[in-house]
Amino acid sequence: MDTFDILFYHIFQYYKAQKSKKANQIATFYVSFLQCSLLLLLGVFFAKFFGKMHMDTMSSDKAWTLFVLVTIFIFFKNWMQYGGRKRKVLNAKMLKNKKLSYNIWMIWLLPVAILGLTGVFLQAF
Repeated sequence: MDTFDILFYHIFQYYKAQKSKKANQIATFYVSFLQCSLLLLLGVFFAKFFGKMHMDTMSSDKAWTLFVLVTIFIFFKNWMQYGGRKRKVLNAKMLKNKKLSYNIWMIWLLPVAILGLTGVFLQAF
């Protein structure tokens, strides 16, 4: 199990008690949003880094198109991955670890902090 699986499970367990029918959708959206924000952070970092090194590898329009395509792929992959069997396997593995060890507000602030860091990278370079 990787970090995204653990975060998915914690979000899923938190919202399962409150919104049982929407818990899987919320957790899948969270993991997808987190992965896309990390992708954006890396993309901005490398774009600014390559710009400072005077390397012309890809135009801005092509980079944004690639980002949108990869984002769609990430949402589809997570929808397929966490839709059924994988979630049941995660549930079985995490049954012995019933209590949530992460604060839900800190989990939701993680992608927001990553987007803030992305904004700092955009302004700094």
